[in-house]
Amino acid sequence: MTQRVDLATVMDRLAVDDLVSGYAAAVDDADWTAYRALFGPGGRADYRGSGGIEGPVTEVADWLAETMTLFPVRQHLIVNRRVFFREPGGYPQPGDEADVRADYVNPMRFASGEDFVCGGRYAFTARRTADGWRLHSVVVDERWRHHR
Repeated sequence: MTQRVDLATVMDRLAVDDLVSGYAAAVDDADWTAYRALFGPGGRADYRGSGGIEGPVTEVADWLAETMTLFPVRQHLIVNRRVFFREPGGYPQPGDEADVRADYVNPMRFASGEDFVCGGRYAFTARRTADGWRLHSVVVDERWRHHR
């Protein structure tokens, strides 16, 4: 690879990483306008792996806005991010789509003061658009939870 290609890949990796961080911040801050803006056309989210719903981002954002009122305090910690670039529908190589696998720990607090913590893995798919990188899909796979 040339330095120019390497730099472009690094820049794409940073942009996709920023998208994932933006996702966590939007949910934690209850900024549903920002949440919707992270997704490109046809974007979907699947929270069935944590007891939620699956559907178009507009419907899921409305569901999250209602559900997250149960937890006035929340903080997503998204770690161990692995980013894989590929051509759309093609063999894995640097391109215009990215798959991100990342673990999460999500401490939250109910309005009653009780703590709720869960953890698992996210599967994000991002696509390069005219407006930059946007999420195409988010799938949550909750692997554990603790409530006290």
